[in-house]
Amino acid sequence: MSNPALAPFRLRPFFSPRPWGRRNLAPWYSAQQTGEQAEPIGEAWLTGPQSVAETGACTGKTLAEIAKEYPEELLGAWREEGEFPLLVKLLFPDDKLSVQVHPDDAKAQAIGQKRGKTECWYTLQAEPGASVSCGLKPGITADDLRAAVTSNSMEDLLQQIVLSKGDMVFVDAGTVHAIGPGLTLLETQQTSDTTYRMYDYGRPRELHLEQGIAAMREKTEAGLVTPEVLPSANGTATRLIKQRYFTVDRFDMSQGNQLAITDVAGKPHCIIPIEGSGVLIDSHGTRTELLPGTATVVPASEAAYRIMADKGDDFSFIRSTP
Repeated sequence: MSNPALAPFRLRPFFSPRPWGRRNLAPWYSAQQTGEQAEPIGEAWLTGPQSVAETGACTGKTLAEIAKEYPEELLGAWREEGEFPLLVKLLFPDDKLSVQVHPDDAKAQAIGQKRGKTECWYTLQAEPGASVSCGLKPGITADDLRAAVTSNSMEDLLQQIVLSKGDMVFVDAGTVHAIGPGLTLLETQQTSDTTYRMYDYGRPRELHLEQGIAAMREKTEAGLVTPEVLPSANGTATRLIKQRYFTVDRFDMSQGNQLAITDVAGKPHCIIPIEGSGVLIDSHGTRTELLPGTATVVPASEAAYRIMADKGDDFSFIRSTP
């Protein structure tokens, strides 16, 4: 049984301004939710360390504070990590993101960071032709990248992937990558924000070209991932990706139906609604409303719970698990 003091809880998103971001985040958020921002919003951190619980006994506490107060209940086997192991975000690019790369665990730890940054992107919305850059074209060298900064041509050295709604992209650490405009992406990643910006289209932001070259790999496993249909007692379950650091599944339920979740006992994870609305009912009968644009964290100590789709609408959600 779960600890009643640490039942599943919903987090309020933390909004991060970015020069490439978006002013209007509908249908995910209203202007009242995002507040007045000097810059457009590029990211909504759904499970950021600074995201604040808005339901349950820990209401008002940040996810970082909850991890410190309840390491065993929240994190289980991940207790030594000291924080929630996955950072889940919504990305809202209305302009090109910088060309960047993230270090792997070994290279991150060599500079005093806890871990590297391997990530994946699930496409929630895509305008026609919207694309990401993911990995170097064959034969591209570090000297080619250095020259491309001077000639403003680094995009030409990267492999492009045109995305459609429902596509999943894996981006392992060491992959040189960039995200283009016209997309809304759900990102699941290791909890790290270590980024080396290699090229930024002339925007006046600091570059980390040599650090990026040291962190990059010429060939990685990055690219589109083929989904896998999973057995499900109620509705449709789809495995979008399973990698070393995370598993991301999608569940689609008909209105009014219920789904028992028992296969991730002992693992801290989160539920992110993407269409419709529903309710999580934990092992003590406590109900947590599942709202689009938010993550509901399920502690490792919660062995079994139910998801119920609202009666008025079909319901789809993403589950991100370490």
